[in-house]
Amino acid sequence: MTGRLAILAGEGELPRLLQAAVPDAVFVTFAGIDAMPPPGARHLTAGFERLGELFAALHREGVSELVFAGAMRRPVLDPARFDATMHALAPRLMQAMGQGDDALLRTVAGVFEEQSFAVRGAHEVLPELVLKEGTLFGSPPGTGDLRDAERAGAVLRALSPLDVGQAAVVAGGQVMGIETVQGTDAMLRFVGQTPAALWHKRGVMVKQPKQGQDLRFDMPVIGPATLRHAGAAGLAGVVVAAGQVLALDQPALRRICKECGLFLLAR
Repeated sequence: MTGRLAILAGEGELPRLLQAAVPDAVFVTFAGIDAMPPPGARHLTAGFERLGELFAALHREGVSELVFAGAMRRPVLDPARFDATMHALAPRLMQAMGQGDDALLRTVAGVFEEQSFAVRGAHEVLPELVLKEGTLFGSPPGTGDLRDAERAGAVLRALSPLDVGQAAVVAGGQVMGIETVQGTDAMLRFVGQTPAALWHKRGVMVKQPKQGQDLRFDMPVIGPATLRHAGAAGLAGVVVAAGQVLALDQPALRRICKECGLFLLAR
């Protein structure tokens, strides 16, 4: 990185991991988003309605690069609070909101780039967070598991143009669940409620980015909670796209695989 970094923090552990890796980074939290700055971090508060003020504050802090980290819900905007910059941007952002999450994130990233900020991915700041090809936690998957993973991956690729989700569960060739706006863990809870009569074998979840997804600001994430939900749902394991999914707290992921009889494979 060539300049000071700003972490635009959403929910979850990822923003704090990045702050620990880059202590000099500016930690930015947004109104309505549950994100707490680590002790000692340079902290800025921001509102989506006043982007002009945020741009000015980042420039004053000497920020030239930024990373989007953590889950962010779509904000409820109050036009009465818009600053001049947001008034100018609002038609463009509102149009993007009607085109799906990918379009919205690309538009937001473009807005920041137009203000001379370089957008980086979390995997560029902490490369060790992504699992390399062939990484395996737990026991190796069986042939049937790999077939289910292939089918789940094919389902996700087919849905990519529709901007639906990044995860799917297949068991014995049957699609048991597809991630939507509620998220991966909600999908796994739903899958876990499937009547036993509909299961022909333990299933496999695949997590991978949508085709053409910009991994700088929307890389899929898997963490300990997701693996525990996979175990509670009775799955055999999880397959992630090598180099394209952030794996948080990898020692815990190894431990949970052993405890729950799961595998985690990057391929």
